[in-house]
Amino acid sequence: MGSRRLPLTHLLRNSTYPRKRGEVKKNNNDIAGENTMTKAVWAGLIGILALTGAARADDYPSHPITIIVPFAAGGPSDAMARVLAERMRTTLGQPLVIENVTGAGGSIGVGRAVHSPADGYTISFGHLGTHVANGAVYKLNYDLVADLEPVVLLPSNPMIVVSKNAVPATSLKELLDWLKSRPSAATAGTAGAGSGSHIAGVYFESVSGIKLQYVPYRGTAPALNDLIAGQIDVIVDQTSNSINQVRAGTIRAYAVTDDKRLSSAPDIPTAEEAGLKGFHMTLWSGMWVPKGTPKEIVTKLNAAAVEALNDPAVKKQLESQGLEMTPQDQLTPEALGTRQKAEIAKWWPIIKAANIKVD
Repeated sequence: MGSRRLPLTHLLRNSTYPRKRGEVKKNNNDIAGENTMTKAVWAGLIGILALTGAARADDYPSHPITIIVPFAAGGPSDAMARVLAERMRTTLGQPLVIENVTGAGGSIGVGRAVHSPADGYTISFGHLGTHVANGAVYKLNYDLVADLEPVVLLPSNPMIVVSKNAVPATSLKELLDWLKSRPSAATAGTAGAGSGSHIAGVYFESVSGIKLQYVPYRGTAPALNDLIAGQIDVIVDQTSNSINQVRAGTIRAYAVTDDKRLSSAPDIPTAEEAGLKGFHMTLWSGMWVPKGTPKEIVTKLNAAAVEALNDPAVKKQLESQGLEMTPQDQLTPEALGTRQKAEIAKWWPIIKAANIKVD
């Protein structure tokens, strides 16, 4: 039978093998010397590991980075991620590749990121729906706060109430009258149970007294396609997803859920202006990495994202989509972490009271 291998920890704690018969027992000075040597070896190993981690951070990134977008290509999250990825590539010197991982309101994509190595090569891109609401809707095998490290708070997306052109309403008041005349019959597209569009729809119901029949999709891009085609009646959508179709005249807009009109669409009234009080909701976005990612790497990613957001060309492109830029003092990992926790405290009770469940 071959000799048994001893683990490193055993060898370090027992720096000499067991004494043979007749071997002289060591005195206290010998033992003290061995303990000192053992401590020195441990200190050396810890130092090597620290230097290795620092070297990894210094060399980062050495190959392409994956950004997991938990919704379909062509949607608002995908569009924002691609704009930022292209500019961040210039700063980081490596490509940032978008991977669309859809399903379960974005929770599958977030889970993929959570369970990836904490080395900075996988970024979770998401928003209030994926990184707040899903925790109250789905039985997740991860913790949205404990298992993720915030990187940067990204531009926010006010919601907008839109309908297919066949709906016989030209104002929010007329739309509400039409919806109230067919309770639970009018269809509303969502990006899945617990998604931003679903929460916004439920919120819309609670402040207006209407009842909607929800139709879940794998993202708001396919939902918008069906709205244009007349297959569903309404969506409380992200502005950046719908604004171009509103401008093109393929769908109709009634109100935005911000406290002020959009600079990119000043002709669309706020919900307050249109007569619906208390309907305020903005879908902020962010980037996260798996918990345990070295702080130096998080700092590099944050700096690259901030540089991208401050690029005039990027800013113009995002604002043209109806996005509201994040204030400079909020472009930090800490600001994203604080916002996420505050939104969990706000929205989880609302979601649970509305009995939102997986379809």
